Amino acid sequence: MPAPASPRLWRPKRLLITRAARGFAHGRAMMERAAALGTTIVELPGDRVTLDLPGDGARAYADAKQTLAVVVAPPSKRRFQPIPPSADWRVDLAQGCPAHCSYCYLAGSLTGPPITRAYANLDEIVAAIPNHVGQGKVTSRSRARADEGTTFEASCYTDPLAIEPVTGSLAALISWFGDTNLDAQLRFTSKFANVDPLLTLAHRGRTRMRVSLNPALYARYEGGTARVADRLVAMRRMADAGYPIGLTMAPIIAAEGWREAYGGLIADVAAALDGATGVDLTVELITHRFTEGSKAVLGSWYPGSALDMTPENRTEKRTKFGTSKQVYDTTTMKALKTFFYDTIGERLPAARILYWT
Repeated sequence: MPAPASPRLWRPKRLLITRAARGFAHGRAMMERAAALGTTIVELPGDRVTLDLPGDGARAYADAKQTLAVVVAPPSKRRFQPIPPSADWRVDLAQGCPAHCSYCYLAGSLTGPPITRAYANLDEIVAAIPNHVGQGKVTSRSRARADEGTTFEASCYTDPLAIEPVTGSLAALISWFGDTNLDAQLRFTSKFANVDPLLTLAHRGRTRMRVSLNPALYARYEGGTARVADRLVAMRRMADAGYPIGLTMAPIIAAEGWREAYGGLIADVAAALDGATGVDLTVELITHRFTEGSKAVLGSWYPGSALDMTPENRTEKRTKFGTSKQVYDTTTMKALKTFFYDTIGERLPAARILYWT
């Protein structure tokens, strides 16, 4: 299968690096990579991230999205949080994402301008991993997923492949998992396709790369990301390099024509994997949902978006944190789930569906 003609690479317009982050070799390496890409480097005098954003609204948003801040992860980031149903634990390499997805779930959970913050103290984060092995409640205690060992999700608060050309954090973490003898697996999902630097790493099958997919019909909701066709090529290349792979079908959008759109997408996945041998493929199915807070933020970021966030076909669901979110109603959910399980079973019979939510 051919490589993407020109994988979309994110090059930040500016990189801010705190005083403390400059004390870590990994932080200085990020600064050097960014400078080589032509990024403006701003060495902050202290450890507070400040950015003088001109104006407000769309202009401030655009400037923030073109900014990478290199900071030191606080101690709380080394006390990993569970992340069901995806994995046992979150391992955060960064916070924020440079893409422009008008359904972005981070909109409701991050505060301030959407600057991406990458962590310079990667060694300290990695040092906390062994303390969490065998302690999770998702794969660590699941017979169905026991082969994965204790799982660590690297893409809860960022798209690590998107920022990899500057950070190098994902390759470092993949190599670490490949070197360890712990019963553990790294997981990440991405809407980008720049996998070349990962193909020759000694991963030993201990990292599962998943592509986050939606039909090309919904490309207008995923600004700044790689084309779906290029993501599928990247997935196949990772599979050929021996990586376990996966599909994160998210967020599943029940807009007009969804059956034809998703049916075509699943057929495209099957075509991309045709002829591949020994493929270990999983599927995660996540329907679109939003909170009132995220709806308000997304409305300010993408005022012209056609994404439906009206009450139609929706119902309120309470979260374990006492908040509420809008999810599809029972009838819509049932139709979606039946379609995806049936179609995946027919077109991708060797795939394991991990969960539906």
